[in-house]
Amino acid sequence: MASRIEDYALLSDMHTGPLVSRSGSVDWLCFPRFDSPSVFGALLGTEDAGRWLLAPEAANAVVVARRYLDGTFVLQTDWQADGGSVRITEFMPVGDRRASLVRRVEGLTGSVRMRQELKVRFGYGEVLPWMSRMPDADGRQVLMAVAGPDALVLRSHPLPKASDHMHVGEFTVAAGETSDLELAWYPSHRSIPAAIYIDAALELTVKYWSEWAASCVLDGEYASSVRRSLLVLRALTHEDTGGIVAAPTTSLPEDFGGARNWDYRYCWLRDAALTLEAMLTHGYAQEALHWRNWLLRAVAGDPEDLQIMYGVAGERQLEEYDLPNLSGYENSTPVHVGNGAVTQYQADVVGEVMVALEKLRLGGGKEDHFSWPLQRSLMNFAEKHLEDKDQGIWEMRGEPKYFTHSRVMMWAAFDSAVRAVRDHDLPGPLKRWEELRDGLRKEICARGFNRELNSFTQTYGGSQTDASLLVIPQVGFLPYDDPMMVGTVAQMERELLDDDGLLLRYRTESGVDGLAPGEHPFLACSFWLVEQYAHTGRRADAKKLMDRLVGLSNDLGLLSEEYAVSLGRMAGNFPQAFSHLALVRAADALHGSERLSLEAGDEVRTAVRDDEAASV
Repeated sequence: MASRIEDYALLSDMHTGPLVSRSGSVDWLCFPRFDSPSVFGALLGTEDAGRWLLAPEAANAVVVARRYLDGTFVLQTDWQADGGSVRITEFMPVGDRRASLVRRVEGLTGSVRMRQELKVRFGYGEVLPWMSRMPDADGRQVLMAVAGPDALVLRSHPLPKASDHMHVGEFTVAAGETSDLELAWYPSHRSIPAAIYIDAALELTVKYWSEWAASCVLDGEYASSVRRSLLVLRALTHEDTGGIVAAPTTSLPEDFGGARNWDYRYCWLRDAALTLEAMLTHGYAQEALHWRNWLLRAVAGDPEDLQIMYGVAGERQLEEYDLPNLSGYENSTPVHVGNGAVTQYQADVVGEVMVALEKLRLGGGKEDHFSWPLQRSLMNFAEKHLEDKDQGIWEMRGEPKYFTHSRVMMWAAFDSAVRAVRDHDLPGPLKRWEELRDGLRKEICARGFNRELNSFTQTYGGSQTDASLLVIPQVGFLPYDDPMMVGTVAQMERELLDDDGLLLRYRTESGVDGLAPGEHPFLACSFWLVEQYAHTGRRADAKKLMDRLVGLSNDLGLLSEEYAVSLGRMAGNFPQAFSHLALVRAADALHGSERLSLEAGDEVRTAVRDDEAASV
């Protein structure tokens, strides 16, 4: 049975992201990419879907401490067992183009008997591999697992032995001794990869992560949480393509035992745009440009083919299908691969992209022969679909509607385009875009605002709110303290706040999303509320809610998509990029984001000059 979501740790080589439980089991790992089929899938079923356990053999062994080495994704877990204690250090080597997971056991005191159980199941638990022992190029015995295009090689001493369709091994580690294990993936048609020098790989991995974290522009009470959040965003970013996945997991339920289970191992334009802003604000200029280039490559082509999400390298075919062989996390089915929302029209997406690219321009980023013409094509797309209803930011699976948030983001798209022409001397139909922008403002205020409730509503002519309305001042449509926003927040507090002060996205009982009701507070929405409070003089409320939200992180500073207050546990895919993005925004609102933005702008200008010099 899988552990509670909050008991997992994320590892990353910026190509994939395994989850390791507190009990020492790797229950989720997709090789070689985030969106590849799993080789360990116990997270979404039983142990028969694959896992790799490494822990003391004693039944009464306990974890006494768990942590990342500061500013890294190198995990250390200290165990106390009968006869002694050990430390397990786990990491994925970075910078060597190697898809592998390393686990090092160090004896701290006494002597501890260790046990490993390796159950490899390729293809989301469906494919039983051929396992064999053979010598590698150095003549050392290794354990191989092969099935179709995939192969794994395990190096450990001793090697585990076959037992009931898995491999089991035991060994003893005494104080001062070290035992290393490495599991590496490679294409089955190639030779077994050579052994690595684990000391050197660990040193390089620590160096990469710690130097990356050290360059973060930070201040304020929540600096450590912001740093970890930015590290999560980096960990969920593909090193080569720059695409950021929403989460490394699929089908962790929003409602335990329910059907709200989605595959988040893909790259949403919305998340990419918001990540660009977060990185820009905190001094990561090169990363901001990298994300921009991924985003532009992904949307290149006929604007009519625009999608809300893409694969890690910009793939467009993400059709959704079910995995009936997996019983689901705590029997939450179906388990999905792919995401049916890829075919939806979500009118807000162009707005998020245009707003982010305008902020990059303000920071000194220069448009080129590719980037600005592509943005003009996006604006043509937005104009062509100006009157179309959509599925909204929450990917409603019901009938399309005029969602107020979507219409505001369309306004933001035209506003950003106007600014590009007016303030940055880029070519474009300024008068036409101004007319469309101003027309949308009048329409939104007339049709998206309920005078009786004194509140914006989720949809035109509706009577319910939606947490996405908190984005209205974030994009400059209205000031945070505008009476229409203050009234909206008051109505939202009455309608969407739960008993613990966390904010729901919307009321699922309304049936607007086409699914059975039931989900828990979406953490990003509560962080948006912190931002709103901070900008309207409600600092005490902002601080109280921020402390509550940061306290919902697990012991490693990781956040899930949602939090089930009544159950006291995390829900939804994990760790969730959107939650960490919203944490960064909320912290910035509380701690001087304007100064940070100016500093980041200097970094962007430097990065742009470096890029231009490199291209000469």
